[in-house]
Amino acid sequence: MYHFISGYTAKVAGTEVGIKEPQPTFSACFGEAFLTRHPSVYAEMLAEKLKKHNVNTWLINTGWTGGKYGVGHRMDLPSTRAIIDAIHDGDLDNVETETLPVFNLQVPKHCKGVDESILIPKNTWSDKADYDKNLRVLAEAFVKNFKKYEGGSSEAIKQAGPQLD
Repeated sequence: MYHFISGYTAKVAGTEVGIKEPQPTFSACFGEAFLTRHPSVYAEMLAEKLKKHNVNTWLINTGWTGGKYGVGHRMDLPSTRAIIDAIHDGDLDNVETETLPVFNLQVPKHCKGVDESILIPKNTWSDKADYDKNLRVLAEAFVKNFKKYEGGSSEAIKQAGPQLD
């Protein structure tokens, strides 16, 4: 629910006026302007529905891969579609995963129809030190953004964020 509350996305050229390169942005629950209550209320409601209906939840990188802007590229649509299809088919329910450092997310190591190198983000960057630096910058942005929601969020939600230690 941490990531739902955070509402991370990016403003990109072509979809935002005046944007020349991707800029990270946050909008609580992906609709902050329309929320009348603390975002954790909506997160708890979502969590109840997911649990009640036994729904697995996935975060999918439909954005950038292979390096920062100017080096990398947008995630290709066929890979994105293959990942979505694998989720719908249940193919990822019991696959081996790897933990994404700092964010502590479980990432599948295999997905039918997808080049495995793109599943672990660091594998797509030729400059691994630059990846680590940018991963930390992004994690710090998440932590800074979430400070405004800590007061109304459960300990479990707070602990699900990036670990900068």
